[in-house]
Amino acid sequence: MTDPVRVTLEGDDESAAVRVYDDEGDVSTDDATFRFSIDGGREGDSSGDETDGSADDRDAPTDEEARRIAPLADVPTNGTLRCEARRDRRGTELILRREGTDVFAWRNSCPHKPEVRLDPGPGAIVRDDQLVCHEHGARFECGDGVCTAGPCRGDALESIAVAVRDGTVYLTDERFDSCRRLDDPAA
Repeated sequence: MTDPVRVTLEGDDESAAVRVYDDEGDVSTDDATFRFSIDGGREGDSSGDETDGSADDRDAPTDEEARRIAPLADVPTNGTLRCEARRDRRGTELILRREGTDVFAWRNSCPHKPEVRLDPGPGAIVRDDQLVCHEHGARFECGDGVCTAGPCRGDALESIAVAVRDGTVYLTDERFDSCRRLDDPAA
């Protein structure tokens, strides 16, 4: 499958929203699992699409290249930059915001309604140095992501670890293998 599918699964106490780049797999929360297979789960299908894993890796990016997100100057102070962190064939959308030379990153999802993106595309709303959910107005501190007003007051955005080295922002969160900008025309 070349085009990702966004899957949101809600359980009693948790919600998971991921992008899936695979033809089969599962998405889980604490109390629910969604399993899927695009081809209907036909085992033994010998369509010839599978590889033996011996592909030439000379063009594969290095770990540092795969984790490079953007130059520091590209991360806005008055909005957010949308990216996608990946592990294997699963993607998690995240947003980055800069304060001086510090960069903060969070999952692009409101704790009140996890299927609602804080940044639906053009950049999240920032007012009085707080991120604002465009759907119901919840306000989040930019450092720790704690909600200070709105229906999810006291909850926090899920942090994603990033670091700035030599004027470039890198993904350092070990839950993910790579990251790419969603606004990058070359992506």
